[in-house]
Amino acid sequence: MTDPRTTPYLTAAVRNNAEWCDAVCRSHGVPGAVEGSVWSSPRRTPPLYPDAVTLAPEATAEDVLARIDVTSPGASVKDSFATLDLSGAGFEVLFEAGWIHRPGGEPAAPAPRWEPLTGADALSAWEAAWAGDDTDDERLFLPRLLDDGAVFLAGTEAGRITAGAVAHSAAGAVGVSNLFAADDDLDTAWRSCLAATARLWPELPVVGYEGGDDLAAALRQGFAPVGPLRVWLRTDGSD
Repeated sequence: MTDPRTTPYLTAAVRNNAEWCDAVCRSHGVPGAVEGSVWSSPRRTPPLYPDAVTLAPEATAEDVLARIDVTSPGASVKDSFATLDLSGAGFEVLFEAGWIHRPGGEPAAPAPRWEPLTGADALSAWEAAWAGDDTDDERLFLPRLLDDGAVFLAGTEAGRITAGAVAHSAAGAVGVSNLFAADDDLDTAWRSCLAATARLWPELPVVGYEGGDDLAAALRQGFAPVGPLRVWLRTDGSD
């Protein structure tokens, strides 16, 4: 019997996101692998990226904890179906969000045109615009991602990057993440992003996850919620 918490849309969103996490980790020389219903890395992953991602609702806490480093604080787990309780292992819920899905096709409303970036210098400028005041000397998005199928979309004004997102094709869908707009106009940013993904991947649906105002903006632009998720962070360093 099919688990009612699993739909093709949700499965595509989860699998696409796990493959994107794997790509970012590999770009930093951190190996990851799928075993059963969990993607995981035995080494600490780059900032903002989880040490494990559950791929099916039947994944257990034991499945996850056995595959990651829990000897020190900082381990994180993307509980893709919001089914785990990791509090007994020293984890706390960092945030909750919702998976989203939108059929392929360009939005009806016009929006500023976004273009894919090419080259390491452009990627560095994109990351600085995305990070804003949180810019760090240590890069998160490395140029090798451009050779691994990642597309960094950017909107510009007077030669300066003012909005953008990451798009990654995997698992039969285009995953969109890290969407930002300097003017906080998320509705226009989503329309520009969707127009760009429709040009690049006209037949593929768009998936991702968002929370709060970001989720509300995505829903206004035609996305549908397809399931909840949680991200857990280990704050207790004791064994």
